[in-house]
Amino acid sequence: MQDRQEQISQVVVTAGQMRDIEKRIFAAGMPVVALMEKVAGLIARRIPEILSNTPLLRGSRVGILVGPGHNGGDALVVARELHFRGYEVWIYSPFSKLKELTSQHLHYAESLGIPIYQTIEQLPDSDLLIDGLFGFGLKRNLTDPIASAINQLNELSLPIYSIDLPSGLHTDTGEVLGTAIRATHTFCLGLWKLAFFQDRALEYLGKTELINFDIPLADVEAVLKDAPKIKRITRAKALATLPLPRPAVTHKYKEGHLLLICGSRRYAGGAILTGLGARASGVGMLSIAVPESLKSLLVSHLPEALIVGCPETESGAIAHLQLPENTDLSSFNAIACGPGLTRDATPIVQEAIKSERPLLLDADGLNILAQMGAIATLKKRQAVTVLTPHTGEFERLFPDVADAKHDRVKAVQEAAAQSGTVVLLKGARTAIANPQGAVWIVPESTPALARGGSGDVLTGLLGGLLAQATTKQIPVEDVVATAAWWHSQAGILAAQERSELGVDAFTLTQYLMKALT
Repeated sequence: MQDRQEQISQVVVTAGQMRDIEKRIFAAGMPVVALMEKVAGLIARRIPEILSNTPLLRGSRVGILVGPGHNGGDALVVARELHFRGYEVWIYSPFSKLKELTSQHLHYAESLGIPIYQTIEQLPDSDLLIDGLFGFGLKRNLTDPIASAINQLNELSLPIYSIDLPSGLHTDTGEVLGTAIRATHTFCLGLWKLAFFQDRALEYLGKTELINFDIPLADVEAVLKDAPKIKRITRAKALATLPLPRPAVTHKYKEGHLLLICGSRRYAGGAILTGLGARASGVGMLSIAVPESLKSLLVSHLPEALIVGCPETESGAIAHLQLPENTDLSSFNAIACGPGLTRDATPIVQEAIKSERPLLLDADGLNILAQMGAIATLKKRQAVTVLTPHTGEFERLFPDVADAKHDRVKAVQEAAAQSGTVVLLKGARTAIANPQGAVWIVPESTPALARGGSGDVLTGLLGGLLAQATTKQIPVEDVVATAAWWHSQAGILAAQERSELGVDAFTLTQYLMKALT
């Protein structure tokens, strides 16, 4: 049972896929009316639970916003159930044509004496609203009078609970189709929809929650079998991916040897933060190549690491790698390169790219790669490559790929496929894709991570896990998603204890281990 729930909680679908899954359920004999009763019943039970646990939201006057389709039918069943529970309910039903089942529920609600209103001006006061105007699958822009009505409802500043998706959002891209409900809380029905993980939809979703109505896994697998998998990285999956437990008999080189190439006289902090992130990963051996002038500084912060001082340019960047005797880039399980380098270190990045070891590029590593021509350069590499751009870096790397601001999931899939790399696109909902099109999405984060140096910490953490993974045969995209999840969880925990203003990058490193306990 637990395994099934975990699998369902990871699945993310498009509108088309959800429609096909529902068709299979109905074709197998599940009556539409029965499913509607089940789903709406779960929501009707959940709303009072939320209200009882949130003193500021307590109230007994509930407005139900009813659309013409089955989303409106769900809302009407919720209205009926809350009416029977003693809530003072009214219904806003502005559409003249309704689906047959929705129309039947509306007539029954009317027979129960629940007031029904057709215009926004008629609506009485309420303590909260339930949005059942449009569910998944909306494609066209909303126009007046419904668009004006939604804008007026948003201006009421009432808590709004949306069923499946805030009305007005595109199910796949999260695009606002003219206007959209700004929900306080959204109940996603059955399976997570793509819009929940598109950055531009987040301000409309509010708190999100999956209403699991027991979709058979066989139906999900039948529809998704030929499509690239898009999944949420969950705590259970992330913890299962970590290189734990370690064997009873091991040694440091069996637990991965990571080389960090980072830092410059101008950006010494980047090297320190990347090193601290790598330390938290538990990597067996950590070597850090920095300009010679930074060596003593790095030793003072990371005494357990092997600090490699390299000749530097006049500007304080690494001039060329000067690794210890009998050591070259093939000596390491993984290489992470970029934070704080400056573009004066271009020859160093070029050397790392030519290596045959798993390579992670971030920050100036990505900027230099963009100057080299990302796709053409990366296609020459045979070893695993991981890129971790933010949106601006992504656009410089992949100028011909889909707009990352419009559809992050599609963009990261295209970039990974074209470059043959694993691409991590940073954002409020970080998305990771492998060259085959499989995607992991980090389902939660915090704006507290919007601080300088936060990405450096992720580079170190991910580099350390990548070095360990090469000795343990863990899929690279799973490792990348786990590192991103871990990094986000540390930020969330730190923000809870210190507020969103109190999570600088150094503080973040101190919460990495706490996030796993």
